[in-house]
Amino acid sequence: LKCHHPDVFCAALLNAQPMGFYAPAQIVRDAQQHGVEIRPVCVEASRWDCTLEPSGADGMLAVRLGMRMVRGLVNSDAARILAARSDGAFRSIDGLWRRAGAQVASLVRLAEADAFRPALGLNRRDALWAIKGLRDTPLPLFVAAGARDQQPELVEPDADLKPMTPGREVVEDYSHIGLTLRDHPLSFLRGDLQSRHVMTCADGTAMRDGRLTRIAGLVLVRQKPGSAKGVMFITIEDETGVANLVIWPSLYEARRRIVLSASMMVVDGKVQREGDVVHIVAAKLHDASAWLASVGDRGGAFPLPHGRGDEFHRGGSPDARDAPPRTIKVRDIYIPDLHLDTIRPRTRDFR
Repeated sequence: LKCHHPDVFCAALLNAQPMGFYAPAQIVRDAQQHGVEIRPVCVEASRWDCTLEPSGADGMLAVRLGMRMVRGLVNSDAARILAARSDGAFRSIDGLWRRAGAQVASLVRLAEADAFRPALGLNRRDALWAIKGLRDTPLPLFVAAGARDQQPELVEPDADLKPMTPGREVVEDYSHIGLTLRDHPLSFLRGDLQSRHVMTCADGTAMRDGRLTRIAGLVLVRQKPGSAKGVMFITIEDETGVANLVIWPSLYEARRRIVLSASMMVVDGKVQREGDVVHIVAAKLHDASAWLASVGDRGGAFPLPHGRGDEFHRGGSPDARDAPPRTIKVRDIYIPDLHLDTIRPRTRDFR
């Protein structure tokens, strides 16, 4: 089935989640590498399950991600949207909310998953802004007016919201769907990785047997079979593919925290090739989760320094105007190690 119908195979596995060894992000990326078109969640086109749609490819169908992929979305609200959709296309979020009767919390989940962009042309921020004017129970006066001439609940001028950076869009995809159809997170870090002599997974695993390499990737799978005598196997992924790591017990004990908690790691190791099976036998592990936390700030314009026109660019004593008033005690609640908005892929841990 995977050989002859990779589109059907991908949709079936996604609809059977949670199950098996591979996460949805891996299933989708593998299908894309085999020529399957993956389409995003859409309030007009998606059903609850992932479905197949006509595609321009040679006999291949496109996989439309279903609303089941949206984290936190209630099944009953998705059913209301599907039922309301049979009466015609939605023209606005207000019209969808009025016709479907879905809870505002469910609309927020769909907006966070970028499900309004394909049909209504609204990005995440615009959709969330429009939902802010709604409530679960419409005002009686507007219900009567809406029944007569479909007036919106709230009329305001269009807000000119600052668009998200490409990196932030990827972070939001992982946070609310668990995968992204945009650029891989490590593609935003590739320049920094190359400056540290870190190869891609594809280049690292293509080297001859016994060669030393340094690669990096998101941690997808950790497994420690009982029959492996304490050896742990880890699967990491970057924008070029996956690499399988072998962690000997001595390295596992020495780097237990990194092995068990890192969401991204840099690995120094030796290529072990047996036919078509390639492993990287790890010698050193480095936690790169802090780099992953910076993806949300990548892809935008470089922030230019700015200041007052009467200050010198270099040198000089600190300007007293920059100091906070002494009567105010500033409470700093920023915790550098607490990355609430970073990418946290859900790993499959078997041990």
